Formats: sequence, C-alpha cells, structure tokens
Amino acid sequence: PSRASSSLSLQAEVFQALQRLHMTIFSQSVSPCGKFLAAGNNYGQIAIFSLSAALSSEAKEESKKPVVTFQAHDGPVYSMVSTDRHLLSAGDGEVKAWLWVEMLKKGCKELWCRQPPYRTSLEVPEINALLLVPKENSLILAGGDCQLHTMDLETGTFTRVLRGHTDYIHCLALRERSPEVLSGGEDGAVRLWDLRTAKEVQTIEVYKHEECSRPHNGRWIGCLATDSDWMVCGGGPALTLWHLRSSTPTTIFPMRAPQKHVTFYQDLILSAGQGRCVNQWQLSGELKAQVPGSSPGLLSLSLNQQPAAPECKVLTAAGNSCRVDVFTNLGYRAFSLSF
Repeated sequence: PSRASSSLSLQAEVFQALQRLHMTIFSQSVSPCGKFLAAGNNYGQIAIFSLSAALSSEAKEESKKPVVTFQAHDGPVYSMVSTDRHLLSAGDGEVKAWLWVEMLKKGCKELWCRQPPYRTSLEVPEINALLLVPKENSLILAGGDCQLHTMDLETGTFTRVLRGHTDYIHCLALRERSPEVLSGGEDGAVRLWDLRTAKEVQTIEVYKHEECSRPHNGRWIGCLATDSDWMVCGGGPALTLWHLRSSTPTTIFPMRAPQKHVTFYQDLILSAGQGRCVNQWQLSGELKAQVPGSSPGLLSLSLNQQPAAPECKVLTAAGNSCRVDVFTNLGYRAFSLSF
C-alpha cells in the first residue's frame, strides 16, 4: 500500500509540474482592501495571493505562494474584476461572483452564476472582457459572440445588448466622464457606445490608417485604454495614441511586437504583449524604459492603486507562465508570485 500511495503522489507531483509548465495566466484583479491579488489561469483555477505578506520585510518563499487556490470554471478564467465586495470572473459563456471575505477561507463557493442571452442554446462563446460601470452599478461583458452585454449587478438581469462588431471582441474600456464604452476586436474596429442610448456613436477602423497599419500582423485590436479625450490601442496595427474627438492618430509608438495590454499611468503609457518586457512610453512616443519580467509573453497588467493599502502599491504582470511578476517601482521586477 505504501508503495502504491507513493507512486500515486509522484504521479500527482509530475502532473502538477506539467500543469505549471504549460500554464497561462489570463487575468488578474486586486481585492477592494488592496492587500490581496486574484489570478486566473487556463485550467479554470483562481489563486489568491497576499500582497501584504509577500511585500513584508519578514516575507519567506511561502509568502509568494497562494493563500488559497480553487477551481472556478471548467475552462480558462479569461477576465476578472472586483467590486467593493465581490470578485467577478468570466469563462466560457458564464460569469460567476465570489465574496472576497469567503474566498480567503478554504472551500469557497460561488455566490451566483449568470449566462448572457445567447442566440442559440448551443452557443458557448468565451467571455474575455469584463468592465464595471460604477455609476449605474452594472457590468459589461463581451467576447466570442461579437456583442456587448450589460448586466444589472443589483438584480442580476441582462438589460441590453450592443451589436455592431462583426467579429470576436477582445477588450473594453470606460470613458468615465461621459457614459461611453469603447470596444475593440478581431474586425479591426474600435467602437464607441453611448450607454444612455445604447447606440454606437463612433467607429475608428485603425488598420485603414496607413501609419498604423501592419498587414503582416493582421487588423485585430487586442488592447485599449482611454483617458478622457484620448485613447491608446494596439494589436495587429501599431500601438497608437488617438485623439477621440477628431478620430486622429497623434502618436505611433515604435513597438514591433503586437501588444496585448495597455494602460495610462500618470504621464506614461504602460504596455505589454509578445516578449518579456513591460514597456513604459512617454505620450510623445519615446520609449522611457523596458523592464524585463519572467514570462516569455505578457497578457495582463494590474496596477494596485487602492488608497486603503498604500504599502501594497505595486504593478503586477502575468502571461505565459505560472508566475506573476511584482514591480514595487516601475524600474525593476522585485520578485514573482508563483501559482
């Protein structure tokens, strides 16, 4: 019996090692208190890390491992966002809610699970973009069915569908001052939607602008971010800063590799994608720094700016490995958390 059990435990160890070797971390979200980080992988697991423990002066190797790991979805966890109480996670055709307070205990159970109204019951498109609209307490989700679905977080009902994209949607961003949402996808278009009228109000087909176009990479838009009248987006076309009112590309960033995540940060733009580095750009297009991480490709960046935990103010980056890199300042990688 002891030989059989040791053989089984060895098999389990080998399986776990192989899983880690082939892991992709698609999504991250910081807890409302700012002290914890959730990461979701291609196996449908969510791991919760204690940022405060990993960043403390007494941190050990164990502090960089998950506090808890649980099976959240059958397929990959493509996207996650946090409200003031909940973690919302999206997989194939479904969104689930988890209570942050409960997740930190073992044996976490989902609070609810919702599926958008798809055209047929056989359709199970992946949901790989989630966006909170705090003013109306709603959640917008998009992905493989080429549509944006709005869900009322109070009632759990789906209230509207925004149609216009002709292919898979990759990313969403919110213009907070005006209730508008931007979406980008495989069709090469960034579309602006007015949430009051549920109508498309502007379309920017990035690949049609000669200075942005890179036909060898395709037309897909893989990442976008907005800051009032400005938008930055990239993917197949070059990473580009746009003035939204005039639909004009103002800065083309000299980055050859397709970018998968982009965000405005103070007077910089941070981007990541193919390659190990987090890129820091000045708005003028000058590359300020490239900071290497441990993953061969990056899919998500997360800036922890929760005022409740200033000691945990970090940038985390994750992608094609089981590691989440932690940058305590933008100049270098301090350490990595390990799934």
